Amino acid sequence: MSKYEQIKEYIYQKIESGEWPENHPVSSENGLAGQFNVSRMTARRALQELADEGLVTRARGSGTFVAPLKSQSALLTIRNIADEIRTRQHQHHAKVVLMEEVSAPPTLATFLHVPNGSKVWHSVIIHFENDQPVQVEDRYVNPRLVPEYGQQDFTACTPHEYLCEVTPLTEASHQIEAVLPDQQTMQWLGLSEPEPCLQINRRTWCSDGVVSQATLTHPGSKYRLGGHITFRSPRKTKGEV
Repeated sequence: MSKYEQIKEYIYQKIESGEWPENHPVSSENGLAGQFNVSRMTARRALQELADEGLVTRARGSGTFVAPLKSQSALLTIRNIADEIRTRQHQHHAKVVLMEEVSAPPTLATFLHVPNGSKVWHSVIIHFENDQPVQVEDRYVNPRLVPEYGQQDFTACTPHEYLCEVTPLTEASHQIEAVLPDQQTMQWLGLSEPEPCLQINRRTWCSDGVVSQATLTHPGSKYRLGGHITFRSPRKTKGEV
């Protein structure tokens, strides 16, 4: 393990154990550099990668802090991909390409609030619209909250439908970015050449904890995000026309 990875692992463990709760200050670049006998640049890389992963927040002049583990507001309404497709009067079907139990590495364990190295469910499912692949759903699920996830037939219902039934969702966080797919994702999405894809990283909670961490990848040429917002008219004051 490289030096910056050792620093990240140290901070993962502090957060996962609860010793550093939400908004707790994280050691400074200089403090970490001295503690691990590395350059300040190495410490900065570790903190920046943690910030990119959403585990810490950094503010110039204020320092680094443990990020809030629950979102304050969702960026998008959580919709079931099958319902989206049916709304367009199209046909949906799904193909399960992977269902397994894996040991959670530090970052994933922190995201799911499970012990480092514990077993979690991992599924990869391709969703089709009129026989064209439109989404690769790569999902990790907390087995404490959903012990029978791996025994479900996700060609008959989607993971979203099943999770909403067994663990009613209370909160969600979203991160959206444009990415270039790797070769495996290109194959799953039926892409002959690389093209920008829309990727949504979504974490969901129920009242008992974190339920799942999912990465949803869509080909940019076949998918778009949209919504509708209604604004309340400002109340007029006396004398306004």
